[in-house]
Amino acid sequence: MLVQLALVLALQSDPALIAKARAIHNRVIKIDTHNDIDPRYFTADCNYTMRLTTQVNLPKMIEGGMDVSFMIVYVDQGPLTPEGYENAYKQAIAKFDAVHRLTEQIAPDKIGLALTPADVVRLHNKGLRVAVIGVENGYPIGTDIRRVKEFYDRGTRYMSLAHNGNSQLSDSNTGEANGYLYNNGLSPLGREVIAEMNRLGMMIDVSHPSKGSMMETLRLSKAPVIASHSSVRALANVSRNMDDEQLLALKKNGGVIQIVGFASYLKVAPPEYTAAIRQLRREFGGAAAGCPIESPQKSAEYDKRLAEIDAQWPGARASVKDLVNHIDYAVKLIGIDHVGISSDFDGGGGIKGWNSAAEAFNVTLELVRRGYTEDQIRKLWGGNLLRVWGEVEKSAKNFR
Repeated sequence: MLVQLALVLALQSDPALIAKARAIHNRVIKIDTHNDIDPRYFTADCNYTMRLTTQVNLPKMIEGGMDVSFMIVYVDQGPLTPEGYENAYKQAIAKFDAVHRLTEQIAPDKIGLALTPADVVRLHNKGLRVAVIGVENGYPIGTDIRRVKEFYDRGTRYMSLAHNGNSQLSDSNTGEANGYLYNNGLSPLGREVIAEMNRLGMMIDVSHPSKGSMMETLRLSKAPVIASHSSVRALANVSRNMDDEQLLALKKNGGVIQIVGFASYLKVAPPEYTAAIRQLRREFGGAAAGCPIESPQKSAEYDKRLAEIDAQWPGARASVKDLVNHIDYAVKLIGIDHVGISSDFDGGGGIKGWNSAAEAFNVTLELVRRGYTEDQIRKLWGGNLLRVWGEVEKSAKNFR
């Protein structure tokens, strides 16, 4: 045991290993498939060109070498009524408009919007950061199937059919505790949406829907699917994670699971610890009034408070090592071609060592420590996602 510990410590301080990891990190395209956004921070006076307290913004992406951010049009699940759908639609449009404003008006010289995998590579080669739009929760489409194409035309390149709470399209993972609407599956409208997404070339995201919904989606979909931000249930038994049956079904489908740096999906912690972290983020996070410019004093105070919480519950906080444990498990079970990486930053994500886009290198460093090759790291950091995206596009051509 002491020998193993000494080896770990040696690796951690090995300049050659750090240099190798840094070179790999700089060469591969790094894609984070799930970052939540707030339209308040996409205005002329307050935006992602500034170093905000948000976990993702352009200065932090540049510092961490992150290349691509899937910016998420997320609307919380509400009532299944005409009024509920219309309110959700308006919230979604505000987020679509925010991303377009950033990439077309505020910072077109710094970040571009990708609509295809080829766009990702082209924009990256131009030296720009890249935004892609994903929709978390199909609730805002209401009962109008035409809105799927509208969302596609607005830039959506993946969509999940539910979030936390059953939608009009699909049962949610929360149905394990709260009950299902559609016998742990899809509604008739949800099945139509699956077909329409296949027709358009929009990736289907199965991260939040129930297991039954996911398995039905795999039976219906003519193209590979993604889990944009999930982890492994065998290592953290929560309803948001995927069990071995789901992982093997995803492999058979040709899809990819993006292992997520969300602490409670990597390591089940005491509820009191989780509540304390949530409260800390409410106090210091991007939801603050005004434009939340990050300051050294505020960052130091946050770190101090976080250290106090960690001291109260030692070992409770998930780390980059826990993230890579989940990656290791998934790679061993379903293969390197079906696993990727995501953070859920600004939506609850963040772990020790990777708490913002600025710390992305730590993930690559741990992968190198574990013996992953450059080609494998390229696949994990986005190559597999781009492959699936391309196959979804190719499949859609069969409908035209």
